[in-house]
Amino acid sequence: MDIRRAGVLLGVAGLVLTAGCSAGGSASGPSGPSAEGSARASATAATALPAGPYVALGDSYTAGLRIAPQVGTPAGCSRSGANYPSLVAKALGLSGAAFTDVSCSGATTRDLAAAQRTVDGTNEPQLDALSPATRLVTLGIGGNDAGFMDVLGRCAEEGLKQSLLAGLTGTQTAGSPCRSHFTGADGQDQVQQKVDAAGERLGELLQQVRSRSPQARVFVVGYPELLPSDPASCTTTLGRGAAAGDVAFLAEKEQQLNTMLRQRAGAAGAGYVDTYTPSAGHDMCAGEGTRWIEPPFPAAGLAPVHPNAAGQQGMAAAVLHALRS
Repeated sequence: MDIRRAGVLLGVAGLVLTAGCSAGGSASGPSGPSAEGSARASATAATALPAGPYVALGDSYTAGLRIAPQVGTPAGCSRSGANYPSLVAKALGLSGAAFTDVSCSGATTRDLAAAQRTVDGTNEPQLDALSPATRLVTLGIGGNDAGFMDVLGRCAEEGLKQSLLAGLTGTQTAGSPCRSHFTGADGQDQVQQKVDAAGERLGELLQQVRSRSPQARVFVVGYPELLPSDPASCTTTLGRGAAAGDVAFLAEKEQQLNTMLRQRAGAAGAGYVDTYTPSAGHDMCAGEGTRWIEPPFPAAGLAPVHPNAAGQQGMAAAVLHALRS
């Protein structure tokens, strides 16, 4: 996902709504599961795992935005050598020509079929990495099509405005101003409409993947839990000025996005990797040593509202679990 606008807005909102926030700390956190350990523990099922070639497609949640070490070209994709595709490939013993990662931060479904311009170089069409020889494909995409980071940014704006108003009037922050913003005069949910449109494009994309690599096992990878089901647990991270209704709204929208991804994967005969369930309790509002997702004020050098190294490890473990299922 593209973080520029949302990251700035979330950061500004956090400065106003919170006190004593710290951006220091470890870049990974010690509690993330080991993808390689998961693979070793299932050695008896190794014969069922694909031997490659493996091609990874996707956006920043796949690329591993800002997670060290940054590898590959173009540099603008911010692709990590410790992202979940790299961890999965290592666990499967795939390297060299047997593993190709063309994921790129900011990618949409359209960028998979056409060249994507980044702030530092152009990423060639991701689908071009596929061939009839490909035996495994993972695809993490859809959040940018649904404008999810823009939704996060808008919610930060709406919460900030309501918090400032509440401070001036002496009232408490309540309701869900962001939900109200994205509900049209006709009562239509604008975010859900974007998710539905993204689903149509994803369905077409999966057909192209199947056409290019008919023998491959294809997996659509969902998004991990960004926010907890209990808004109260986010008070420390997001501040008391953040409307509880907006935290619940954002969590609801992400679940709708993942539901779409699961349904489209099933309709196309592809597998679905659930990263949401295993990430429960590791959202951005969890402690620094527990979270898989960085909060608006991330640990030094990491991207706000994106997985850290522990999150990538957790996603890799989920992919390996799906491969063994």
